[in-house]
Amino acid sequence: MSKSIFAESLSRLGTETAFDVLAKARVLEAKGKNIVHLEIGEPDFDTPAFIKEAAIKALWDGYTHYGPAQGLPALREAAASYLTRSRKVQFEPDEMVITPGAKPILFFSIMALVNPGDEVIYPNPGFPIYESMINYVGGVPVPLRLREENQFRADVAELRSKITVRTKLMILNTPQNPTGSVLTKADVEGIAEMVEGRDLMVLCDEVYCQILYEGKFESLASLPGMKEKVILLDGFSKTYAMTGWRLGYAAARKDLVAYISKLMVNSVSCTASFVQMAGAAALNGPQESVGLMVSEFKQRRDLIVAGLNALPGVTCVKPAGAFYVFPNITGTGMSSQELADLMLYEGGVALLAGTCFGAYGEGYLRLSYANSQENIRQALTRMKTTLEKHAGK
Repeated sequence: MSKSIFAESLSRLGTETAFDVLAKARVLEAKGKNIVHLEIGEPDFDTPAFIKEAAIKALWDGYTHYGPAQGLPALREAAASYLTRSRKVQFEPDEMVITPGAKPILFFSIMALVNPGDEVIYPNPGFPIYESMINYVGGVPVPLRLREENQFRADVAELRSKITVRTKLMILNTPQNPTGSVLTKADVEGIAEMVEGRDLMVLCDEVYCQILYEGKFESLASLPGMKEKVILLDGFSKTYAMTGWRLGYAAARKDLVAYISKLMVNSVSCTASFVQMAGAAALNGPQESVGLMVSEFKQRRDLIVAGLNALPGVTCVKPAGAFYVFPNITGTGMSSQELADLMLYEGGVALLAGTCFGAYGEGYLRLSYANSQENIRQALTRMKTTLEKHAGK
């Protein structure tokens, strides 16, 4: 047999299983089966009209050509101004880098910082691309288990125990995907204390920062001395229902921004110029649509949490942010994947096994409530019927 033509590093790449489940659901729908979609983390709201109008104007104004790899000045200025207001620490436009979606920031930051053998601490269960990219560059993934008894927040003492002389990077995500957990002020203060004086960086994934139902959003970057330690990742997909626009950004120290910009040059050249102008309008314009969306998400959260807790063998912690629930299904006697498959093929509900987010997701499911209340009720009814049918089997 001839040797594989593919690079060995490709074998270390993972995937985002939500898209795999979506594809399976589409096949079933093509055969006539009705499916309620709770697998994809995508707001079901439309992009606000003023943002669309800004994009159209930008097209007519000639924003149809290459732009700087680091991003257009207009969006870098808007992002710096927004972060300065929201994180209560001064950010400058030359500390911003704009990318086609927030995910490239994960990719580029890990590529820029992690050498083979370097350790990277990341949340588990957590966004699967963290572990995928750590493995891809030859780093050593060090999972930090998020435990239900701690509302799925990072345990600061346990996090401290994971740090070694080989730790190069730590990844935090708040509000968190897939659990909806939110770090408290005490949490981020404890993390700042352990990071101070150490030769490591912290990648703060804050793409859900405005989708918060209780309390106050706390950013590690806001604390004294932390700005130089933090790569702050944010984007437009969740807050402004702009998933298909592919627009994200990071705030980081200037030397790292320069390397990320160089990786942009070597990969995609730049982010679409007219899309960047729409992003500037989103940050500078009226924010009422965000508040309305979050208010609706909160109603959906309360509906789905109550419904899940009424199902046989299921319990569910109420998430404080994002638009996901992570119910415990150990009482059903089934594994996460068994139950996820059962719900898709028999129940007609597309959702994700907790193991899609790491080994510590076993015993859980992830459901996105970025769908209508009517559809959520229908999904809960189908889940109840399916669970009752299979009880005791």
